[in-house]
Amino acid sequence: MKNLFLLAACFICAMTHAKPTIIGNVNGYTLDNNGAMVQFSHLVFENGKVLSIGDQTLINQYPDSVFIDGLQKTLLPGLIDAHGHIIFLGDSLLEVNIRDIKSAQLSAAKVRDYAAINSQLEWILGSGWNQVIWPDKQFPTAQILDEYVSETPVALSRVDGHAVWVNSKALQIAGIDKDTLDPPGGKIIRDDQGNPSGILVDTAMDLLLEHLPTGTNQNMQASLEVASERLLSVGITSVHDAGIGKSEFDFYKRNALEKNLNTRIYAMYWFEDPNLEELLKAGYYNDPDDFLSVRSVKAMADGALGSRGAALLEEYSDDPHNKGLMVLQEEQFKPLFDLVLKYKFQLNVHAIGDQANNRVLNQYEASFKTVGGKELRNRIEHAQVISLTDIPRFKQLDIIPSMQPTHATSDMNMAEDRLGKDRLRGAYAWKSFIAQGSPLALGSDFPVEMSNPFYGLHAAVTRQDRNNQPVEGWIPSQALSLQQAFKGFTIDAAYAAHQEKIIGGLTTGKWADFILIDRDIFEIDKKEIWKTNVLETWLAGKRVYKKSDK
Repeated sequence: MKNLFLLAACFICAMTHAKPTIIGNVNGYTLDNNGAMVQFSHLVFENGKVLSIGDQTLINQYPDSVFIDGLQKTLLPGLIDAHGHIIFLGDSLLEVNIRDIKSAQLSAAKVRDYAAINSQLEWILGSGWNQVIWPDKQFPTAQILDEYVSETPVALSRVDGHAVWVNSKALQIAGIDKDTLDPPGGKIIRDDQGNPSGILVDTAMDLLLEHLPTGTNQNMQASLEVASERLLSVGITSVHDAGIGKSEFDFYKRNALEKNLNTRIYAMYWFEDPNLEELLKAGYYNDPDDFLSVRSVKAMADGALGSRGAALLEEYSDDPHNKGLMVLQEEQFKPLFDLVLKYKFQLNVHAIGDQANNRVLNQYEASFKTVGGKELRNRIEHAQVISLTDIPRFKQLDIIPSMQPTHATSDMNMAEDRLGKDRLRGAYAWKSFIAQGSPLALGSDFPVEMSNPFYGLHAAVTRQDRNNQPVEGWIPSQALSLQQAFKGFTIDAAYAAHQEKIIGGLTTGKWADFILIDRDIFEIDKKEIWKTNVLETWLAGKRVYKKSDK
């Protein structure tokens, strides 16, 4: 009798679970699979997937459905960030944050205050400094940090993650002194006497790694939770996590199996992981609920423009005799590309400078001829500064440019200094890629930039910062229409992850990942887009975030 009761209860639960839900009375927008805009007032979903979109007649077609009144709010598909770093975002939210602080001294003072209330820490870690916004625009020094924190080692990542600022205690612990050689692909910034100044660029940062506290599963769990909460609050339901090792993969996989992931993750294996070939041999990974997918590798060709590590074909305009740094050395290109493509994994290569982009394109072309893989939707991450003759090669080689609109509005205060006017013609050239028919996967590169995708949509269509500067937009000829930018954060981002059939829009059969926002971004002044607030975020038909009324 007891077993019959349980069976009946399970049957009733299943019937209840199977009942469709309609969220109606909304101002809905989505793109169909061809990129055409579709507007709707009602969305029907069941078991986490979209059944239909349309008008109020859907209520009659699904008479047994549960109805939710959307109160005329604007409804969009959940947005996809095609390039972010989830655990790093969580770390940055838990460590000392010196983003947007206007001087080295004020930054060091904030580090001191953080250290005072976290005296149990072996190292003080943080991120966000940017010398470009400081009065002297100069790299900071260990001496500045020493004046505020001298007994505890300090390591602070630059906003782009391509340089670290340390105090003398950290240099001492790492054994970095006047006799330490620059590693390939890296640079130790030195004073006039040749002593380390306190700045380590690109691979020189690795000299610190073995001395830093190691992350634990408990730490990663805390970072994952706080990062996921932040992402859902700004309307991001899926992230392309740009570079994870085997330990992070095992961590994500365990969370996926325990149904403990709160955002969808398309992860890229890090090219330097010692287990890379083992991971490639194991093949693709995808959990049944599409919360974790791994079928790609992230590599890094060069550094960043702000730290003058981006590899250029000609010298930096503001730093003669410096052409930047190739992190991926010439002898590494062919073996890496051939290995990844042989196992049919998508290869996504960070390349910012025109030299780095040129070398990456050359190797893609060569490897396609020998091992194939052109059909894998390979990508160049950032694709920031490109020779005009190389832009058409993206289309010819089916390489997807994966770009971040807020990089342009963050970099515009120094990009011309670094490059001069002539090279800007191929820099942050979103419209040029769209015009030639390249799918454009858009993201933020959080925590380098803020994770809010409405900041990215705003930057893409205005080419302005959030103070409406410059008035006409920076290189306005490369601005996108809002529909083009929206496509980059939805179906083009999904396509760049081989996921266009399951997410990126709200057409029949896709996951019911959607957001409700407080304004119609397609009707308001485009300068106001960045002010958009997310009211609710739904993932697989379940509400996972609701904005507090406070």
